[in-house]
Amino acid sequence: MTPSTDLNLSLFERAKALIPGGVNSPVRAFRAVGGTPRFVQRAQGAYFWDANGQRFIDYIGSWGPMILGHGHPAVLEAVQKAALDGFSFGAPTEREVELAEEILRHVPSMEMVRLVSSGTEAGMSAIRLARGATGRSKIIKFNGCYHGHADALLVKAGSGLATFGHATSAGVPPEVVQHTLVLEYNDVAQLEEAFALHGSEIAGLMIEPIAGNMNFVRASVPFMQRCRELCTQHGALLVFDEVMTGFRVALGSAQSLYAQAIPGFRPDLTVLGKVIGGGMPLAAFGGPRAIMEQLAPLGPVYQAGTLSGNPVATACGLATLREIAKPGFYEALGARTRSLVQGLSQAAQAAGVPFSADSEGGMFGFFLMPELPQNYPTVMTTDGARFNALFHGLLDRGIYIAPALYEAGFVSAAHTEGDIEATVAAAAEIFQTWARS
Repeated sequence: MTPSTDLNLSLFERAKALIPGGVNSPVRAFRAVGGTPRFVQRAQGAYFWDANGQRFIDYIGSWGPMILGHGHPAVLEAVQKAALDGFSFGAPTEREVELAEEILRHVPSMEMVRLVSSGTEAGMSAIRLARGATGRSKIIKFNGCYHGHADALLVKAGSGLATFGHATSAGVPPEVVQHTLVLEYNDVAQLEEAFALHGSEIAGLMIEPIAGNMNFVRASVPFMQRCRELCTQHGALLVFDEVMTGFRVALGSAQSLYAQAIPGFRPDLTVLGKVIGGGMPLAAFGGPRAIMEQLAPLGPVYQAGTLSGNPVATACGLATLREIAKPGFYEALGARTRSLVQGLSQAAQAAGVPFSADSEGGMFGFFLMPELPQNYPTVMTTDGARFNALFHGLLDRGIYIAPALYEAGFVSAAHTEGDIEATVAAAAEIFQTWARS
C-alpha cells in the first residue's frame, strides 16, 4: 500500500493539525514504537478493523475493559435499551444501585461504593478520602505504578531511600507533590524505612497489586503482607488501585488472590475502573462504611460529578459484570491467556530469544529478558529496540499488542484457540528471523 492510499496516515495527518500529537491519550500516538497509529473503524469479538479495512487480533481490548470481547450481544442489548430511555439525567437511577450491589457482592472489602467516570477521578478521590479520613497529608506510591494523571500522583522516585518524589509532568508545582513519597516496588526494606521515618504522617499507601504500567509485575506476597502490616500499625489506609486488575484477573479482583495467601487480608480502599464499565466511561472507589461515610453529603470530604452513575454506562457495566460472574468464566479465560504466554515462551526458547512472561485471569505481560522483573528499574533494562521490531512484525501480520514496552496485554472471552495459535505462530516466525540474523 502506498502512503497516498493509507487512510490511517491521512487521518493521522488530519488529527495532528487539530489534536495535540494527533491523539487524545498519549500512548495511542505510537511515539514509543514509531510508525502510524491504526485508526479503528469498527470492532467485533476479538478483532478490530482499521481505516484501510485490515483486520487485527486485538490484545488491548480498550486497555482492559473488553473482557467479553467487542459487541457482546447481552451488553449491546442492555446499552441499546438504556439509550432509548435517556442518555443522562443528573439524578439517581435504580441501575446505579444495582451496579453498586453487583460490585459489592464480589469485593467483600467494600461495604459502600461511589461511582465516578474515570480511573483518574477514582484514584484522585480515594487519595482525598484517605487524607480526609486520617487527617494526614502524606501518601506513598511506587515507582512504575500509574494511578491516573492527578497532580499528586504524577510523581517519580526521588534520589535516595525514602525521599520525596519529583513531578513527572510540567504544570505540577513542587509543593503539590511534596507530600508524595515514592518507593521502589517489592522493596520491603525501603518500605519499612519510609514508615519508620514518616509513619505518623502517612494517610495512605496506594499500590497496583499487579502493576500494568510496568507491563506486568506482581507485588510479591511477603511485600504485600508487609504493606498491610505497616499500614495497620501506623494507622494509614492501604489503597488498592484495581482500575486495571479489578474483575480482570479474578471475579474478586486481585485482592482476592492475596486473601488466599494472607489470612484476613483486605485493603482499606479500592479503586476500580475499566471492566466495571464494560467499555463505557465508568469507574468507582469504595471501602468500609465508616470511611466512605466521610464523603459528602454525609461527611466533610467533597467529591461530585455530573455524569457519575451515567445510565448508559451503568447498563453496560452491569451487563458485563453479570456475564463474567457466570460459572466457569474465569477458568476458561485464564486457561486461554496461559496458553498464549506459554506458546510465546516456547517460541522464544526455540529461537534462543531471552523471554519471560506471566499472566493472571485475562491479563498478561512479557519481557525480552530471561527472568521476570520485580521493579521498574529492572523493567527499564529490557531490549526496547527488539520490542519495537516485535511490535511491528506482529502488526504487519494482523496482530495488535500494546504500542509501548511498558503496557500489559489483555485476552478476552472472544479470543479463540485459532487466534492464540496464529499469534504464537507469528511471533515464532519473527523470533526465528532474529535467530538467523
